Amino acid sequence: METKDYLHMLVHQIHTVVVATIDELGLPMTCAIDLMDHDANSVYFLTAQGKSFYMRLKQHPYVSLTGIRGDTTMQSAALTLHGKVREVDASHQQQLFAKNPYMYDIYPSEASRQAIRVFQLYEGCGEWFDLSRRPIERASFSFGTSPKADSGYFVTAACDGCGRCAEVCPQACIDIAHSPVRIDQRHCLRCGNCHVVCPQDAIRKEGSA
Repeated sequence: METKDYLHMLVHQIHTVVVATIDELGLPMTCAIDLMDHDANSVYFLTAQGKSFYMRLKQHPYVSLTGIRGDTTMQSAALTLHGKVREVDASHQQQLFAKNPYMYDIYPSEASRQAIRVFQLYEGCGEWFDLSRRPIERASFSFGTSPKADSGYFVTAACDGCGRCAEVCPQACIDIAHSPVRIDQRHCLRCGNCHVVCPQDAIRKEGSA
């Protein structure tokens, strides 16, 4: 899938996400929000100016959010975004309310909607993690102007092909037919077993694996 497909899924199929911000003491805070809309490279959400969530967004304009779909753990898939946010023009409010009419039940009058502020998560990275597939599936992507960052465990030229890593891989995603061996990042749990058991210290961790 392309970035726009993941963002569409997050807004229209998952919709409610848990978002993490930083408070005035530098401590993490979470809350649940609804994502209201998206375009090809960003998502939009609302909050009220008087809420502490609004204050946190203004003081530290960076968030991480995760949404999950599926009825049970082994039927679930998760989408995570992390990146920069900014308050955008209030003219977006009418469009977002029109696309999410239940908001009129929460803020029924025009006067009550004066407190609403619109935010855009416009630049960052994302990850898709699907436990419902066998083997598991994962994918990374970027949006806005952020470059796609590689993360996970990668095999270096120090590998001697002993196969110890493949023995402890829970998803059987290490191909020992190659030298050095290859880890299929699409199915890797990033548990780190391969890194721990490698006698040659040939497997390195990159990014936020």
